[in-house]
Amino acid sequence: EQQILKSLTALGSTDDSWSMIVQPEVRAIDGYPVVLPCIFSHPQHSQHSLLQVLWRLGHGQGATVLFHCTSRPGAPTCESGSQQDQRYRLEGNPREHDLSLRINGATLQDSGRYYCRVEVQGREHISFEDKMGTRLRVEAPPKILVLAVEGSQQSGFRAMCQVRGSPLPDVQWLSPDDLLEGYPISPLIQGSVPQYHTVSQLRHVEPGQQYICSASNPLGREQSTLYVVAPRAPVALTGAPPPLLLLLLVSLGAKVLFLVGMGVWVVQGVNFCQGFCSRLDGHHHSSPCHSNQSGVSDSKLHTDHHSLCQARLVPSWCHQMVPG
Repeated sequence: EQQILKSLTALGSTDDSWSMIVQPEVRAIDGYPVVLPCIFSHPQHSQHSLLQVLWRLGHGQGATVLFHCTSRPGAPTCESGSQQDQRYRLEGNPREHDLSLRINGATLQDSGRYYCRVEVQGREHISFEDKMGTRLRVEAPPKILVLAVEGSQQSGFRAMCQVRGSPLPDVQWLSPDDLLEGYPISPLIQGSVPQYHTVSQLRHVEPGQQYICSASNPLGREQSTLYVVAPRAPVALTGAPPPLLLLLLVSLGAKVLFLVGMGVWVVQGVNFCQGFCSRLDGHHHSSPCHSNQSGVSDSKLHTDHHSLCQARLVPSWCHQMVPG
């Protein structure tokens, strides 16, 4: 690698048949494809040689090879390895001196400086690379990621609006009637790129109100409304109980009184029935008209009077209270 890099300066300065044309800066929109142009020329004797194409992000030891393919003589395409990221592919044809790279679905993290490189493999291993590279600037319209309220009644409530975009969006706070003053704070987002995120805070937020976070940059504007709901007051354990609790207590008390009254009524009813039948039996034994002059046995008379108590002289609701 070091020997190849040493040959670049010599080739670029002494061999007029080598040249490379790149675009100093390319802009892209987040989520859309972008093409980085790269056109080169080389001596005629390398026309039928094996060509290696490389695209790198960054320069020096920290550079990352993003794309690598091999163009063989007579092959219609430049062949890449099985491990190649499919987001990158060669837009041009190396046999036509076009090494332009296509990036599908560009993201904000793709921003950086890219370097185009060609290697000619023949009797001599020759390579050429543009030293300036192409700067890719990926831009994105504002996107509100988080809009929330934090704090408490004791410390006060604050609204927080987290926004992503490139160029970095300008964030404003609005109420339905006025422009409010917000305070930018450092974004604390794990794994994010700080230059693409910003967080604005609005202090002294009042419950029951609504606030609007508005973010804008040259690519557009986005806004979202925050409705601040008043916190619910905790149920007091002392003092006057709430109306719903009173209603439940009254209903429960009425049911208890009803059950107690039913128990008392049942007990009194049983005592009445037993007393009534006892008096009836006493009358049977004392009445002269029921004396055993007719020749009927005492057991037969007792059975008849007991049946009379159960069937005729006692109210019907006593039948279920007094055993037969």
